[in-house]
Amino acid sequence: MEITYNLNEVDAVAEKLLKNLSSKIILLYGDMGVGKTTLVKSIVKHLGSDSDVSSPTFSIVNEYTSKSGLIYHFDLYRINNIEETLDFGIEDYLYTEHWVIIEWPELIAELLPDRYNTINIDVYSEGNRVLNLH
Repeated sequence: MEITYNLNEVDAVAEKLLKNLSSKIILLYGDMGVGKTTLVKSIVKHLGSDSDVSSPTFSIVNEYTSKSGLIYHFDLYRINNIEETLDFGIEDYLYTEHWVIIEWPELIAELLPDRYNTINIDVYSEGNRVLNLH
């Protein structure tokens, strides 16, 4: 699925994504500043959470509660190697029944379960984004 949108439409995009996901694991790819965390905020809200969503750049993972269960939001940008992810127990999060949303997931490709969603976001002219869900 491909969606072209601007940041003012992110709530509608999140709602559409949630209807088309094949698992509770969401991997977010895109350059710095493309709007990954903004999309996560909207997804968390649509899952029924009132949590204050922020980027877990320094904490690595933020946990939110929602009507749909726990949501784990990772930012692996500052992680240098797969061993660091194993040290904090990334596999324990990946193999739960909870929502797992990961920004910068490139390092953990070999740890992923069989089913997950990949979202690629690119910025085009005039600030529009193109999102591809796989």
